[in-house]
Amino acid sequence: MATASVAMAQDDRGLVIERTFDAPRALVWKMFTDPQHMVAWMGPREHPSVFHEADVRPGGKWRGRLRAVDGSGELGQGGEYKEVRQPERLAFTFTWDQEDGSRRPETLVEIDFAERGGKTLMTFRQGVFNTTSNRDGHGHGWNSTFDRLADYLASTGGQS
Repeated sequence: MATASVAMAQDDRGLVIERTFDAPRALVWKMFTDPQHMVAWMGPREHPSVFHEADVRPGGKWRGRLRAVDGSGELGQGGEYKEVRQPERLAFTFTWDQEDGSRRPETLVEIDFAERGGKTLMTFRQGVFNTTSNRDGHGHGWNSTFDRLADYLASTGGQS
């Protein structure tokens, strides 16, 4: 199984997800920083990515677009990288695009990657959310996204 452990904790203002991937840290890092790989697993199962670009450096921007599998619409998202420490830590802002071109409230995503005997422990944090409903929706979305990443890592056979 590609996912050795899953833990999720949250409070009223933040989301924390821990996941162990059955792949070395360098490969998991590549999956989070190479847009060609990111488009293959980003987005929850019901809204997979159809576009992803990333200038992975402090101050660099990222953009993504998710498309509903039922054809009901697309979701744009983006942000700016705040911290990039290969292969151990990424931090970036995250916001959804609005139909009118404005942006929704911005959150900060922080991801730490730790080597665990050929596997990778990922600790993911996102916040501060404006509502618990928004936090919970992101929890569902990210967990589904990380399920897709685990499947994608398994399909690569630990190579890429």
